Amino acid sequence: MLTLRQIEILRAMVRFQTTMATARHLNLSQPAVSTAIRQIEAQLGFPLFERVNNRLYPLEAASILQEEAEPLLAMHAALTERLQDLREAKTSRLRILSTPPLGQGVVPRVLGGFARRYPKLKIHFDIRDLNDVVRAVESGAADLGIGLGLGPQATLEVEVLAEARMVAICPPGHALAGLAVVTPGDLGAHSLVALDADTRMGAAVRHAFQSARQPFLFRAEVRTCSTACALVETGTGVSVVDPFSAAHLPAGRLEIRPFEPAIPATAWTFWSNRKPLSPLGRRFIGEMRLALAESALAP
Repeated sequence: MLTLRQIEILRAMVRFQTTMATARHLNLSQPAVSTAIRQIEAQLGFPLFERVNNRLYPLEAASILQEEAEPLLAMHAALTERLQDLREAKTSRLRILSTPPLGQGVVPRVLGGFARRYPKLKIHFDIRDLNDVVRAVESGAADLGIGLGLGPQATLEVEVLAEARMVAICPPGHALAGLAVVTPGDLGAHSLVALDADTRMGAAVRHAFQSARQPFLFRAEVRTCSTACALVETGTGVSVVDPFSAAHLPAGRLEIRPFEPAIPATAWTFWSNRKPLSPLGRRFIGEMRLALAESALAP
């Protein structure tokens, strides 16, 4: 069994890949880090890193252990911070994690208003992928999660923030901008910036092309809708993305059109079903719904 400190050292080594950087990050000596890594490998009975010159490249086992340890480390950090809050009698806090589509636009705007309304509120906010957000909420490391395409979960209380649909985007003046609605057939004549097939939205767009019997050919493939928007803005091609990411850019930077067949892009909020949501959390959800409605991204 590894200690929490050993797990912290392992995570830092996977991230930085040198004992010097790891030692600096953890405020340890370089020999102490080297000794700890050797002890961890001896304790486990198999190597975790490939040593090349002065770098330690993580093997698959190290990456797996690091990923599995993240929820534990997040829980420990949350507990440590909570104890500090209790010492300082600061009991009002809100810990929110969001996926990029809402986390890069609507959530920060709502949090800004919240911070002004509640000056003593301690806010923790970060942007992660959906799986990380779900794990953090389930483990208690976050109070509230926000993401697209979640649906009902056995361990979570889930509510809809906004019902929306994916949209087609193109640069201003592009031929697609003259269409009222964009279809897979319309996109087939242009360079496509596609979402990865292993993402929910990327798979949904591919299914729409397949249903329309339109070959799915792309010029560039990206993992997030915000990256797709950035490439479309520079003229790399056209794309189909969630409306929240498209709306995050300043007006006039992209042309946005409905995409058919309709692909849902539902925004969800969720929290652990093991404890009730705080009144502050409930008020934040209300502010999110209001902000989405005002931006015309909700019915």
